[in-house]
Amino acid sequence: MARRIRIGIDTGGTFTDVVALDEESGEVVTTKTPSTPANPADGFLAGIEKVLTTLGAEGDAIGAVSHGTTVATNQLLEGKVDRLGFITTAGYEAMLEIARQSVPDGYGNSYFWVKPDRIVPRDLVRGVEGRLDFTGAEVRPFDEDGAREVARWFRDRGIDTLGVCFLHAYAEPAHEERMRAILREEHPDAVVSVSSEVLREYREYERAMTTLVDAAVKPRLSAYVTNIAQRLTAFGDRQVPFYVMKSNGGVLSADEVVRQPITTVLSGPAAGALGAALIAEVAGFDRVLTSDGGGTSTDVCVVIDGEPTLTTEGSVGVYPSKIPMIDVVTVGAGGGSIAWLSPEGTLKVGPQSAGADPGPLCYGRGGAGGDGSAVTITDAHLCLGRIPPHLLGGEIPLDAGAARAGVEQLAAKLGMTPEAAAAGVLEISAWNQANALRQVTVKRGLDVRDFTLVTFGGSGSLLLCRLMDVLGIPTVLVPPDPGNVSAFGLLTVDVKNDYVQTHVTLADGLDPAEVAATYDDLTGRARDALLREGFAEDAHGFARTADLRYFGQAFEVRVPVPEGPFDAVCAATVADAFHAEHRTLYGYDFADDPSQQVEWVNLRVSGIGPIQRPEIRSSEVEVVSRLAPLAPQPRDLETPHSTRLVCFDADAGYVEAAVLWRPDLRVGATVTGPAIVEEYGSTIPIHPGFTARVDPWRNLIVTRIQEGDS
Repeated sequence: MARRIRIGIDTGGTFTDVVALDEESGEVVTTKTPSTPANPADGFLAGIEKVLTTLGAEGDAIGAVSHGTTVATNQLLEGKVDRLGFITTAGYEAMLEIARQSVPDGYGNSYFWVKPDRIVPRDLVRGVEGRLDFTGAEVRPFDEDGAREVARWFRDRGIDTLGVCFLHAYAEPAHEERMRAILREEHPDAVVSVSSEVLREYREYERAMTTLVDAAVKPRLSAYVTNIAQRLTAFGDRQVPFYVMKSNGGVLSADEVVRQPITTVLSGPAAGALGAALIAEVAGFDRVLTSDGGGTSTDVCVVIDGEPTLTTEGSVGVYPSKIPMIDVVTVGAGGGSIAWLSPEGTLKVGPQSAGADPGPLCYGRGGAGGDGSAVTITDAHLCLGRIPPHLLGGEIPLDAGAARAGVEQLAAKLGMTPEAAAAGVLEISAWNQANALRQVTVKRGLDVRDFTLVTFGGSGSLLLCRLMDVLGIPTVLVPPDPGNVSAFGLLTVDVKNDYVQTHVTLADGLDPAEVAATYDDLTGRARDALLREGFAEDAHGFARTADLRYFGQAFEVRVPVPEGPFDAVCAATVADAFHAEHRTLYGYDFADDPSQQVEWVNLRVSGIGPIQRPEIRSSEVEVVSRLAPLAPQPRDLETPHSTRLVCFDADAGYVEAAVLWRPDLRVGATVTGPAIVEEYGSTIPIHPGFTARVDPWRNLIVTRIQEGDS
């Protein structure tokens, strides 16, 4: 059997993380390489070459490459949206201006909130006559002459990226399809997205915005993905299967992704949540919070019973994107996040980041401002001795003097000691992360203390002890090679496509045969996509869901639809599931109130093509169960390979801490703080009063030292 290697690559703001799986032997190899912001594809290819060298393999051994990309995410977060044109139903040209009446969280009322610029200015919106009703029936015929005039208008002004969203196109796409055909004839150079393909769901504003975001990211993402696909031919002179991570927790081939780029807007964070979910599930934890700390931001997510929570109410920056995505909350608290003073003299941290180039002050390139004053979270950790004076096991040396000088400048402005200033930077960062974790738990009716926190990413574990104190979390799990968990997650996900059809009907008037026909149509579309992806029909998997609400409510609750024929009994089962889920989410339901009718809103099908997942193997060593008390376990503190002075508390000053190399820690070993556990891609400070134990899967399980523990 020829050697076959699958590779997962996650491109972050500072490093490109790589994980390779030898499918025959099960060997997993991880590595990192600096990201290349000017051209992310360069870092991508460098990572492949590096991991192949580590494995001693040739390029023709690559079986497939899966990629988590932030190209679309960063474009939207940075607001780098080129000129777009918007074509809609005549009379609805002000749709984007009117938007919704809601005001974002954090503003007391609309007086203090300034509405952001629209993704398409009013002068680049054009309407076309023609009208459908909500059933898809034609009320007024499509105006072909007017459509051609609109197409020429955009062509003559050089507007080459267009979004098309006609009223009720979710029910019948004929008018949108005809508009696209006319654009091909009159404006063949235009990149066009139509709402009936991007989001076949009602609510015209959200559907229009999602379509325009799809159009906005399509040129850049398509060029990026196509460039990588072409450059991959250098490995073995063939077309290497290339998959891109989607926001919904699946992957999709590069050929399909360029047709639906909106699906990648949370590509990287989704992979991390899935990788951490699998690691925690194998280790026996069924309720976990994931915290992925990188160079620019920290992404947090809730995982229950091995499944990250999903949402269709997400957004990227100021742009709502109503597509299925893993429910991730992002905060600007990464290793490169910059500390700064507000006009009032208050210390702030992030969301601005020094990124990979120039990077933190300790990178020796002058920092973000070029003058040595832009202190980052990484600089603060280095100044306090919590990280070593190098990264990647010594591959990247750090300039501790530059970091110290920057922290001293900041401390002088604040009138405090350098240690207090550095500790203040880290304290603010910890509270920023804690608030993000509260957002995905407390704000949704969950008790954060009921969860185990899984920290990963290059900077994700640096503040874990402080997070345990702030949030009251009892246990933290740190996987092996935490800096590469997102890349590992890319090797654990199936190919997945989502299809939706709006079907607004009261339960009393629901026609099971009509619903069954809609599900059959959606399943057929999912089946066709899986066949295009190369999956044999007997390997296809399909998951049906439905969005329901009580009549008069504005938003829906999604519940699963059982397999098998859809009939009245199945519909009643779904309604019962809706009542139960509504009670879980909101604390009440109307299951016993016949005056409150259930309304069906959207029908959904996900098509799933399974892949071979890497096996997380336990070490053949007998250890005490994780549920047993910690104290009776043998305290086998490994011999530290060095010690150094570390400041865990500015008031207490520096203490001598053992420095251990994580690969040397045996299963069952425990480490008691103060200590620093180092490995190739990350560092884990264990504060005084905390202990860490190595479990059978070589995870570090961090807990507080309880009274009576020796």
